Amino acid sequence: MFRRMKKTFPAEFADLLTPKGRRILEGRDRELTGALLDPERRFVALQGVIDPRKAVACRDALDAALRDTLVSMEDPIPHDSISGMTMNYMELLPKTVRVRTALLESRRSRSYRAAEAVGLTDMMRSDSFAAFAAVVSGRTLRRKWGIQVLCYGPGDYTGPHNDHHPEEPEARDGYVDMHVSLTMPGVEHQYLVYAKDGHLSELTKVSTVGGVTVYRLPFWHYTTPVVARRGAEASARRWVLLGTFLDAAPGARASSTIVPAGAPGARPPARVATFGSGGGAGRR
Repeated sequence: MFRRMKKTFPAEFADLLTPKGRRILEGRDRELTGALLDPERRFVALQGVIDPRKAVACRDALDAALRDTLVSMEDPIPHDSISGMTMNYMELLPKTVRVRTALLESRRSRSYRAAEAVGLTDMMRSDSFAAFAAVVSGRTLRRKWGIQVLCYGPGDYTGPHNDHHPEEPEARDGYVDMHVSLTMPGVEHQYLVYAKDGHLSELTKVSTVGGVTVYRLPFWHYTTPVVARRGAEASARRWVLLGTFLDAAPGARASSTIVPAGAPGARPPARVATFGSGGGAGRR
């Protein structure tokens, strides 16, 4: 079945980009190059960087190929989160989540074979995918990065959390995530809520088609439940392509790193391929 699927995703992320997206990738956008080196700026949400026609084609191919291969990922509020309290106003809430995910860790999984068949795994492992994250973050990143696909349906969400990993030496000082959002027409909205000045008071819409969000973690945030358009609940899905990138170690070999465009030792951005062509070519 998977062999009959068309490789809709290009082999290189660069081939999805608009001229604006290419300027960012090539380090020619002064505002966004190294934007996340500012410690007060934890993420950027970008629109107009992925070609809308290509985003829709990729979204529809992804939905058709992976929809029936997903597994549930659910961590509800602990049942004793209220009854177990012994002091007033001392409630503690761990990270809660309800979403579905594609298992891309094993090449034998149905999700992996479906993602490979439509060209998704090649694109998410392409140099230009990591290079885009490197440019916006302003950091040299490790060449080996984690990839994941999430699918939010009606009522699916991720509760307040900060994505800090103090027990992991390679991530405890921060790391980079990049999300590509591919939202089906049945979704009314989903938002990212994030902290500013110690309060979860800011929000931005993430239920986009081709929106790209680059994060410098950790920081406090959550995603609101997906709200479906009336009568479209069955087709209300927001797909998220997620890459997780660790900072390169000081003195790491050039062959094991992705250097931001414009920095010493940076390689030229990937050549734009022909959209829709095949081409062979974690964390979290």
